[in-house]
Amino acid sequence: MTKRVLIADDHPLYCEALRAVVPQACPDAEIHEAGSQAQVLAAVTSDATFDLVLLDLNLPGASGFSCLAALRQVAPLTPVVVISAVDDPRTMQDVILGGANAYVPKSAPRQVLINAVRAILEGGTYMPAEVVTALRQSRSQGRDEAAAGRDELTLRQRRVLELLSQGLSNKQIARALAISEITVKAHVSSIFRKLGVTNRVQAVIEAGRLLGKSPGH
Repeated sequence: MTKRVLIADDHPLYCEALRAVVPQACPDAEIHEAGSQAQVLAAVTSDATFDLVLLDLNLPGASGFSCLAALRQVAPLTPVVVISAVDDPRTMQDVILGGANAYVPKSAPRQVLINAVRAILEGGTYMPAEVVTALRQSRSQGRDEAAAGRDELTLRQRRVLELLSQGLSNKQIARALAISEITVKAHVSSIFRKLGVTNRVQAVIEAGRLLGKSPGH
């Protein structure tokens, strides 16, 4: 099945590199490009527009995380992988808390980006180890309500969370547990609500704390 991917970057050389990388992660990808915040928002009109957005934060017309925030307003469910020259863990943390599904530094090896794109397109997660640590430390403060939510997870929801933390997609979790994909989606929604998180990456961080495991990349 064809996946529509938007490369949002204004650097010609890096756009060329991404055009070469994306087909290695998804051979049937239909690639589109945007070189400014205005072009990104004109291209992405709903969650049905693209299956994945590869976003550089420093686009012309963007300020801070403005393009990411605007994307989340227009297409809140569309996976967004931020690819940036900034490799500061705090920035990575803020990007994930701002709604991105993954963060890949531009300094990362090509295979890392390929793995990340493949994982996200399959419904999984990807996050550098340093930002996982930073997020865990951040979320360990003032989480009494979330702790109560974790206690409310059913045994089946804990199992779904464990598989989710391994990077499995909803379809793979459904197969592993012999349940329907719709049921998995319902469990994932309940898990998000009980843990006080908004996306799979944040849920994986909480899973690491709850289950005592480190999320895979």
